Amino acid sequence: MRQYSRTPFRIGIGLLILAGVSLATIRHLELGVPWWPGEQRPVWRVEARVDFQASGEPVSVRLNIPDQPPGFRILTEQATSPGYGFTLQEQQGERFAQWDIRQAEGPQTLFFKTRLLPEPQAAQDRESELPTASQVFLEEPSATAARALLTQAQAQSSGPASLARALIRQLTRATPDQNAQLLLDHAALAETLAQLLNHAGIPARLVDGLVLEDARRQQRLLPWLQIHDGNHWITFNPRTGEQGVPEQVLLWRQARGPVLEVVGGQDSQVRFSMLRQTLPATQVGQATATGSVMTALSLYQLPVEQQGMFRLLLLMPFGALVVCVLRILIGIRTAGTFMPVLIAVAFVQTSLLPGLAAFLSLITLGLLLRGYLSSLNLLLVSRISAMIVLVLFLTAALSLIGYHMGFSTGMTLTFFPMVILAWTIERMSILWDEEGPHEVFIQGGGSLLVAILAYLIMSAPLAEHLSFNFPELHLVVLGLILLLGQYTGYKLTELRRFAPMRRYST
Repeated sequence: MRQYSRTPFRIGIGLLILAGVSLATIRHLELGVPWWPGEQRPVWRVEARVDFQASGEPVSVRLNIPDQPPGFRILTEQATSPGYGFTLQEQQGERFAQWDIRQAEGPQTLFFKTRLLPEPQAAQDRESELPTASQVFLEEPSATAARALLTQAQAQSSGPASLARALIRQLTRATPDQNAQLLLDHAALAETLAQLLNHAGIPARLVDGLVLEDARRQQRLLPWLQIHDGNHWITFNPRTGEQGVPEQVLLWRQARGPVLEVVGGQDSQVRFSMLRQTLPATQVGQATATGSVMTALSLYQLPVEQQGMFRLLLLMPFGALVVCVLRILIGIRTAGTFMPVLIAVAFVQTSLLPGLAAFLSLITLGLLLRGYLSSLNLLLVSRISAMIVLVLFLTAALSLIGYHMGFSTGMTLTFFPMVILAWTIERMSILWDEEGPHEVFIQGGGSLLVAILAYLIMSAPLAEHLSFNFPELHLVVLGLILLLGQYTGYKLTELRRFAPMRRYST
């Protein structure tokens, strides 16, 4: 007999396992789907409240909102504005929440809510065009003071970032010199820094940051300084000189425009409230998965009804793997190959003890009825068909009994496949006639043992989580099943045959 090389087969199995692990890893990294069930991730819920007095005219309100803030990913955005039309707009790299109404009068309150996921690796995209420094015109003596400060700071710096730090040190001293004090008398600290840097030819701008603290209300935005070093924007705290955006700071506005514009109203102001929440990591992963290639391959895209069906069906490969291990390596004998998996799936639906009691009751009653049919000398096809009908009536009877006794699990017994049960009863009856009751108990008990072990694996939260959220891992299961199919050694239960040899050798 010609022997074929197993190398291509083993390479194919390796590729299957590698593909399953790689796709699952990509899903974990790209969508943030956790490996373990029940994992939680922190989420910040920030609410902006806009208050103003309307004067009875058409009102248009525009609020600058975050656009790819560094260190955060936007999950959801929502507005509460009774009677107002609401739209999200994007113009020249800025995002706005805009409210409009034909007429409004008196005090008005509008809300904009957003949920943000902290992501340290989330950074602002590099701009397509290199920004230029704004032109700054200073009158005397402010121009002379600015030149003096810049000359002193440039002597202590080697680049844009170090120049910014040197200026911050000069302007935030406990006792600033005359030049620094002169400039601070005409403008705030952050604005003075931006003017000096732009005057020196370094693109600089002011951004507004929100310090996130759990359960805080009525918070205001604080100014932060950003300079462009030729590659990207660098953020500084103008009050301390600290470089970078702290983890608890959300850059709400990163553009030159105002935070809030109100047309048709006066006395406008915006305040912020924030709350730290924890959400399941799986839910967060779904919210961040829009537009991803892996999203199209996610089972969460299916209707909820079909999702429930697949949550159960995707557990069956784990049961099949358990059957292969117990039959091929251990050597447990079962009534058929796939029957223990179906019993285990049914146990997942009914829970173990009620399902086990129902299964044993159906098999026992079915064997009794099959014995009676056997005495009638019916043909095999007629006998099997009659068993299907009788099993159906037995299942309905057990469901009714369970319902009247207050057991809800009795209503799910119809999940047991009627044809498989009928064939199982027929098979055990034939075994009883040909091999005796001993063989029936061995194969029946083996089927129940394998089904119970498969149920314990399939009902584990980790198995349900991995099978539904990482369906590509079933390629790994398939590879393992194929590898087990190549095993031709002794089964564990066969080793007892060598016990006399061990006694003889001693």
